[in-house]
Amino acid sequence: MAGLSLRAAARRAKVSAMAPYRHFADKEALLAAVAEYGFRQLAARLNAAAAAATDPRAGLGALGVAYVVFAREEPSLFKLMFGPSIEKKSAHPALDDAGCACFDALRQAVEAASFFDGDRDLGDVSLACWSLVHGLASLMVDGRLAEEDAGSAEAVATRLTRLTNDAFAALGKVGPRRSQRRVRPCHERRPRANRD
Repeated sequence: MAGLSLRAAARRAKVSAMAPYRHFADKEALLAAVAEYGFRQLAARLNAAAAAATDPRAGLGALGVAYVVFAREEPSLFKLMFGPSIEKKSAHPALDDAGCACFDALRQAVEAASFFDGDRDLGDVSLACWSLVHGLASLMVDGRLAEEDAGSAEAVATRLTRLTNDAFAALGKVGPRRSQRRVRPCHERRPRANRD
């Protein structure tokens, strides 16, 4: 994305060199709009995967698989969404809202899976699930995990999300020690002006 310019984007879109400037203030605004689109597409896939599952825990696993498959199918978009190309993310509220919609889909799936009593661990379990699938997706997108060694993106994600679900289910039966800190949902985060 570093080599992208608004003029180059205009050439590829077969519009005048000035056309993008009518819609985007600068290159970062264009990239933010593309990343926002990516997050909206990802959120739609996550919600559809969870809704199509046979039960809530299977839904959480399906959501994780959908995340990894999205990254594998859209590697450049995935890198833009989570990478450093957009330096001032806080300057793009619609992008932030779209990203929050993805995390909220995950939190809802974790809540529906009901591994633990109460919601005190909801943020930590959500963060653990996100860390697993995002790390796996990043390894695949960056070429660090060869398909011939581990299997297809869908197969690997299915195995690992099943393992994670089983681990949380076992912990739920034991009653884990509760942490004092929690991951705050998007709507509870600090004001936009302080975020980047």
